[in-house]
Amino acid sequence: MTTERMDWDNMRVFRVVAELGSMSAAASRLGESPPTVARKIDELEKDLNTQLLIRSTRGVELTDAGRVALNHINEVAESVGNMFTNAGNKDRDVEGRIVLATGDGLGPYWIAPRLPDFHKQNPKVQLRIRVVETPPDLEAGEADIAIQFTEPKSADLIARKLGVLHYISFASERYLDGNALPASLFEYYKHRCILHEGYVNQIERWAPKIAELKKMIDYALVTNSAATMIEVCANAGGIAVMPSYLGDADPRLKPLDLPEIAPIQFWLTYTERVRRLPQGEAVLDWIWSIFDERNVVWFRDEFVHPSQVNKGQAAVAKAS
Repeated sequence: MTTERMDWDNMRVFRVVAELGSMSAAASRLGESPPTVARKIDELEKDLNTQLLIRSTRGVELTDAGRVALNHINEVAESVGNMFTNAGNKDRDVEGRIVLATGDGLGPYWIAPRLPDFHKQNPKVQLRIRVVETPPDLEAGEADIAIQFTEPKSADLIARKLGVLHYISFASERYLDGNALPASLFEYYKHRCILHEGYVNQIERWAPKIAELKKMIDYALVTNSAATMIEVCANAGGIAVMPSYLGDADPRLKPLDLPEIAPIQFWLTYTERVRRLPQGEAVLDWIWSIFDERNVVWFRDEFVHPSQVNKGQAAVAKAS
């Protein structure tokens, strides 16, 4: 018996009979007569050349062959469902809602400015950006997709390294005009320094010299708000330690001509269920595109100082 000649309707009826354990109950659910249901089971058994059900006055029971057949038929049903989800209606606009969880830097200052371009291509996808301080529980439904700074350990989650944040120091033109530039990190104690509260817990992971630096500096401002850091720094409030891409996001921030302080990796995390959703696939593809290291220098493994980009490397990076 070839697969081309198999009757899916007979398999569908068998699934219902196996689920309910009764020919008459299956007939009632399917809107068919009990003799018709029995005939379709007989046809399926004939096609497979095996007995699938043991019939009795108490109902029906699956044989060993019946259990094997049911497993395969369930897989076929799931595959057909996925076909309609993933391949059906491809000419129509993708629609649906996706919740993206991210920190208060990448979300507002890198992702949000690029969101209008995404909506031009996907006008019916509702993207909810949720700013969080700790990674959400994706398996519990707290979000659909997360950008996070710790690699998840659950085998049920898909995690792909999205890039690296390179932390450097920024100040405003007005602050730089009135203060001598530090020659190294160890002259920061002479300046008003600004730090994100989230970095405080990361400093021990940055580098031994940074941990020592933490002991030397009395920070003028520690906050859990990237927006607060940016505004204070941009208005001559001091030197702020922030990811290098923020100089591209806000021209008021001037990068100091000093080495990188620390690189921190970050991951794009999601479930297989979200990946299979058309709207999930659309959002994931878009996120990969806006962090693509072939077009964006800020998130590469190797550090590129903003002064190098300003001298022309940005154009080279976009062409590569």
